[in-house]
Amino acid sequence: MTESLAEEPGTAERIVRTAAAGDEVAFARLIAEHHATMARVAFVICGDADATRDAVQAAWATSWRRMGSLRDPSRVRAWLVAIAANEARQALRRRRREPVVDISAEIGQRAGGDPAESLELLDLRRALGALRADERALLAMRFAAGLDSSEIAGQLGLSASGVRSRLARLLDRLRTELAVMSGSDR
Repeated sequence: MTESLAEEPGTAERIVRTAAAGDEVAFARLIAEHHATMARVAFVICGDADATRDAVQAAWATSWRRMGSLRDPSRVRAWLVAIAANEARQALRRRRREPVVDISAEIGQRAGGDPAESLELLDLRRALGALRADERALLAMRFAAGLDSSEIAGQLGLSASGVRSRLARLLDRLRTELAVMSGSDR
């Protein structure tokens, strides 16, 4: 399915309503359209491929059960991303230990380049790993899923300006942390 559901006006809403009525084909179209975005968001929160797969699978099961509760079918993307983020946060709570993220493949890809780039990647992973799950979820919804502040606000029960403020403070903290890491580790 390479076509976007949003190509024709009203198509996405019709598909959501049909899926909510129990149509598995319509639900499969939603999966084809939104699965990758949900997986990106869950991975940013979990940092682990297995936990990500589990969280996204649980998110799809939840969305299938609750599809009829979606009040505005035109906002299905933000709704699905929020469910994936919630499932990913729950997966983190279930795990009692810190996640170990295997970044050797990414470092191996950069092996021919500047070693400092690998250190920057490690610093970023460490800084993101130090964030709370809800903070990673906010970043994931904005940058991995591409939701705007009003879409995020609608899913988290915040104001759009509150989302922008939280994101600004969070990004400032990350910049400061990365500056400290790059100055003190080398």
